[in-house]
Amino acid sequence: MLSDLVPIFGIIFAVGLPLSIPIVYIALNYRKRKRLMELSHAERMAAIERGMEVPPLPLELIDGQSRRRRSSLLPGLVWFFVGLAMVAGSMSIGDELPVVFGLVPLGIGLAYLIYYGVEGRHVEARQLEVELRERAERNGRYSQQGPATL
Repeated sequence: MLSDLVPIFGIIFAVGLPLSIPIVYIALNYRKRKRLMELSHAERMAAIERGMEVPPLPLELIDGQSRRRRSSLLPGLVWFFVGLAMVAGSMSIGDELPVVFGLVPLGIGLAYLIYYGVEGRHVEARQLEVELRERAERNGRYSQQGPATL
């Protein structure tokens, strides 16, 4: 009786668990974005009631992505060390074929790191400059209105 249930549970966990992880992620992300939209709406309505200038709707709420600066340093380091670990692990076993598979992520990581060293720092500096300029303009525009009264 119990031995008949083992394959059924094995199939359920083998198929159901990997499929449930993205579903849970999507549901939690949706709830977070919905709550942020509700808070933004309440803030905008309060600003309208007080006759203040309505701040622009944050881009993160519209497209669901943060405007975090992208860097090629972190993925480069991750790929490089994963490849290095694969190469070192396969060399310790003594088999030559798996070394080739470790060279692929090692090469990808090295490419990311070379890009970061040559161009990535300049791109990040420009992105930071634009972000700081936008923040200064936004603070300057809102500071002209005076302090908000509650």
